[in-house]
Amino acid sequence: MSRRSSHSASRKRLPILAVAALCSLPTAHSQTASPASTTPSKRLVAADAAPVRGTVLPSSVQQGALVIGRTHPAAVVEYDGRRLRVSPNGLFVLGVDRDATGPLVVAVKPPGGSVLPHRIEVTARDWPIERVNGAPPKTVNPPPQIAERIAREQALIVASRKRDDAREDFAQPFVWPVRGRISGRFGNQRIYDGTPKSPHGGMDIAAPTGTPVKAPAGGIVIFAANDLYLTGGTLLIDHGAGVSSNFLHLSRIDVKVGDRVEQGQVVAAVGATGRATGPHLHWGMHCHGVRVDPLLVLELAK
Repeated sequence: MSRRSSHSASRKRLPILAVAALCSLPTAHSQTASPASTTPSKRLVAADAAPVRGTVLPSSVQQGALVIGRTHPAAVVEYDGRRLRVSPNGLFVLGVDRDATGPLVVAVKPPGGSVLPHRIEVTARDWPIERVNGAPPKTVNPPPQIAERIAREQALIVASRKRDDAREDFAQPFVWPVRGRISGRFGNQRIYDGTPKSPHGGMDIAAPTGTPVKAPAGGIVIFAANDLYLTGGTLLIDHGAGVSSNFLHLSRIDVKVGDRVEQGQVVAAVGATGRATGPHLHWGMHCHGVRVDPLLVLELAK
């Protein structure tokens, strides 16, 4: 959508073993998508993570972070009223809401043991206001019949995100789906032509129409539609354990629901469809229904 900020830098990989969460405010970077393994030596870990009675979690995270922990594969892990899937390698993942306040409590019950609470502090972030001008008027204040269509389309997207399986694609270092200037940031309050709207749910990357969009990590295509009212060409990729990416305003979609995609594979093309003021890619991420910041996920790989 509109709003400018520069970004250019190359990504670096950090071989690790178990857990991920980001503890410093991100800066804008540009990186090239490239294949990555999901073997344990290529997973992400927080610098301050340390095992506590067999469980590895960070001591603090930012609002909007994706947190990957490790524990005994047979442990029971609960967070925010939900039992989290624990993979055969002992990995589990949770999302930290934009407005979360700490401490977060992750309850871990190892096999044959008692429940152990793990507390994670949350660092608050500043959320600037982004003013977006020039969006099609009917997408800013849609009439009732259009509002009903939007609700139906959003319900389909929400339903597609309910998938939760044992794949560990989420544990590989993510890469940038396109190169370009960051034109909109996660969490910032959006005002469209003077009308306040919900905080921005992802990151916008400005790029010419037709620019190839690459999968930032491996996964399964769970939703694909060419003409949704607000988001235009819309594609969702599930990365396992309730983690998914969404790509909006696309001019073309090259994959279909059920396809397996690999990191770096071209899956779509940048466009300006739906509620867009110019060509760009909106990249959003969810974890168990919680929106998380893709830029923080990218920073984990540095």
